[in-house]
Amino acid sequence: MTEEPFDFAQCLAQVRGNDPNAARALVERLHPLVIRIVRSHLPVRAAEEDLAQKVFGRLFAKLDQYQHRPGIPFDHWVARLTVHTCLDVLRSERRRPELRWADLPEDQAAALEYLLVDEQESPESSPESAREVVERLLAGLPPPDRLVIRLLDLEQKTVKEIASLTGWNIPLIKVRAFRARRKLRKLAQQLREEMPHEEL
Repeated sequence: MTEEPFDFAQCLAQVRGNDPNAARALVERLHPLVIRIVRSHLPVRAAEEDLAQKVFGRLFAKLDQYQHRPGIPFDHWVARLTVHTCLDVLRSERRRPELRWADLPEDQAAALEYLLVDEQESPESSPESAREVVERLLAGLPPPDRLVIRLLDLEQKTVKEIASLTGWNIPLIKVRAFRARRKLRKLAQQLREEMPHEEL
């Protein structure tokens, strides 16, 4: 038995008419999409459910601004709103914690060393350690740079998909990605140079 398609137009009309059941149905329908985007752009000091709540708060506040356009589903508008909300929260993180090599656990330091040196044999650290160290390095980038690296390199989205999600033009995305990768390498190199001499 196939599930009937969700009628966003009817649901939105009911939400605009202050129907709490329709609002609840809309949140339930959109929650998986919102939480997936939030998880991939989660700021270091934010809880995913808190950020999802912020997204839904904005969604209901801006619902009157939404206008249906042929060929563009409502959930695309929601995805874009979610990405922009995550960016705003990332921007509001005034001070990013400084990352120092000495503060890294041994397995994360090994993963970072592997990323910096052209060695054939990978370290015995887990993939989780490598991901954690990459996340810590990403936290040192400005929010737009962090977002473009996540979307392009970690989520493997196309430049066209990123343009659709963020509203940035294609040349801007390419330039931002190039500069962000360069900053990321510089952060990693600075960490390595700050290693105590006995560890070199």
